[in-house]
Amino acid sequence: MHALRGVSFSIEVGEFVSIMGPSGSGKSTLMNIVGCLDTPSKGTYLLNDRNVGNLDEEQLAGIRNEEIGFVFQKFHLLPRSSALENVALPLKYASVKQSERLTRAEEVLDKVGLSNRLTHKPTELSGGEQQRVAIARALVNSPSILFADEPTGNLDSKTGHQVLEIFKDLNKRGQTIVVITHEREIAEQSQRTITIKDGEIGSDLIN
Repeated sequence: MHALRGVSFSIEVGEFVSIMGPSGSGKSTLMNIVGCLDTPSKGTYLLNDRNVGNLDEEQLAGIRNEEIGFVFQKFHLLPRSSALENVALPLKYASVKQSERLTRAEEVLDKVGLSNRLTHKPTELSGGEQQRVAIARALVNSPSILFADEPTGNLDSKTGHQVLEIFKDLNKRGQTIVVITHEREIAEQSQRTITIKDGEIGSDLIN
């Protein structure tokens, strides 16, 4: 049995798209493929006109590091590191000099409204602030596309709304964003909603 069947769509540069569906619908499998965490067993996936569907693991890791930012429901922050150090970490793997790492990390933390929290560790931050740090970390490599998998799942409704406003602001600045969610009210905050059901696209509508 296939997790996805006959799924075909395109996302343009600068779009803000939601992929919505219940648990088991195939949306997580779809995100793993478009996020280059997994490869399709058949079919073609183009990212910036490059066929990434048949790349090996090392090549996929390079694409993830250079082209893709991830935000998850769980924040995955290093508990003993400051907000600045957490955000700068991907740049260390990209062999960027320390001075530039810290400068770029500070810039993206400012973008998400945390310029006054640079030295704070995760335990000193609220859930919403921790998710903002996670968003900043996803942005620090200037990715072509930002994927957010249930990004408000661990937040109360007010804080979740604030996080979605950050996504909207980033999108206005030109960032391509894809949000994976099972909540319609979250999906409606984007420009377009693709609904997945039983591994197939049920609808693809402009909000």
